[in-house]
Amino acid sequence: MSDIAGELARVRGAFDRPTLRLLDRKWAPFVLAVFKSSFSRDRRSVQADRLHTQVDAYLADLRSIGSEIPGKNGRALCVQWMNDQWLYRETGEDDEEQYSLTSHALEALLLVDGLSRDRALISESRLTTIVDTVRHRATQANPDRDERIRRLDLEIAEKAAERDRLATGGEIAAASNDQMHEGYANLIDLITQLPSDFKRVEESVAGMHRQIVNDFRAEERPISEVLDEYLSKTDALMSSTAEGRAFEGAFVLLRNDALLAELKNDLESIMLHPFALQLSAADRRSFMGTVSLIRKGVDDVLTQRNGLTTTLREHIVNHDVVKDRELERLLREINKELAVWMQTAGPRSTVTAELMPGTLELEHLRERFYDPGAHKAPPPLEDVSAFAPEPPTLDAMRTQGGPLLAELRDAMVSAFTANGAASVGDAFNSLEPAMRRPVEILGLLQIATQVEAVDRTDAAAAADGAGTADIGTKNVETEDFETVRPDGSRRTFRVPRITLTDDDTAALAALNYGSDHD
Repeated sequence: MSDIAGELARVRGAFDRPTLRLLDRKWAPFVLAVFKSSFSRDRRSVQADRLHTQVDAYLADLRSIGSEIPGKNGRALCVQWMNDQWLYRETGEDDEEQYSLTSHALEALLLVDGLSRDRALISESRLTTIVDTVRHRATQANPDRDERIRRLDLEIAEKAAERDRLATGGEIAAASNDQMHEGYANLIDLITQLPSDFKRVEESVAGMHRQIVNDFRAEERPISEVLDEYLSKTDALMSSTAEGRAFEGAFVLLRNDALLAELKNDLESIMLHPFALQLSAADRRSFMGTVSLIRKGVDDVLTQRNGLTTTLREHIVNHDVVKDRELERLLREINKELAVWMQTAGPRSTVTAELMPGTLELEHLRERFYDPGAHKAPPPLEDVSAFAPEPPTLDAMRTQGGPLLAELRDAMVSAFTANGAASVGDAFNSLEPAMRRPVEILGLLQIATQVEAVDRTDAAAAADGAGTADIGTKNVETEDFETVRPDGSRRTFRVPRITLTDDDTAALAALNYGSDHD
């Protein structure tokens, strides 16, 4: 029988991990692009409100070029990504919430970066690295003393021969640009994996932190047992998980300052080779920051581990102090009562202890107590959706709205330029019934005000001796506006007579053109 079922279960388990869930989502390119643009090696965390604003800006930029984007805002997306274990939110040193990428998001970015750039193919540099690593590990794994001495003697002989050749003036073979590029590509593959490795260790320590604190606060076991477990986990803090054991082994090398200084000098030597001129400034800066990356990763893990120890120690100490003080106060009160009782009690006197406490003397008692009926859910509502009226259409709702200013301007321009309308009322009465609602009269007055036709009517009325410039008085010439309501009924309104000049119609046409091109 084939083992396809086992392989299928293993692959399904891999796809259930947050890393592959991120790559398998519809919006995976958008999410990874946001992570790549917002976070970097030098910017590991971003203030929460700032990231929300950045994501909103990214959405607006992509929307402007017609790209398909999620329908949520920046805050909602960040919360969703945090629930999917791609973002981690914590409180920083300035008591402000900030986001950082989880190890799963860093792994996804690493996979995408590896697929988007030219990968290092099989080469002399890569094979040499494999051979050297295998030889070194084989030497460490072989317990045979003679075999290990033989390997060391061989290595010493090779090194001594090369030193003697150089000491006698032998030629130094400089590495070519292609060889340096191959070695550089191999190093980059290893260096880019460091951030996600360090992040996994941090998350492992943080998970242990939460577990121990929850066990302690649950108080389901004796305090001594919880303390013993805490101390045992503290002793084996970095060896209880695979990530911790890997970090503990690497930490032996990483805490060697001389080794890190030598590593920095070696990196500088590599960048002094002519092939480095073909690299971008960002690539050179990133490569030279390897030591800082290692130090920062180690510091973050140690900070997380120290925070675990400090938090638990303070929690345990404070918890014990409170318990001790309560017990001490209770014993002191018992001794005081015993001293009072012994003043009158005999040698064989006994005291009856009440199983339930006595009545308390309180000045005020609650008059309303817990009523289970008050917390019952209300009865379900009756479904009357079948009797609901038909919802109004968009056209029906528009008929109940305000004036259609753009359509009225077009209609007035056409009426005065093409149809030779004598006045605004004359033009209005010639419109279609849908454009002759009563509210459209207010729109016509607003349009006339925009081109100062109403002011011109006021001035003409004043010049004729009306004695007032108020367009609402009986001295102004009026005309009838025949309106048609949406229900079909008609009504006549008397409105001051207003005329439009050629300049007015040109201005109205310009207004409509400007609004169409905003």
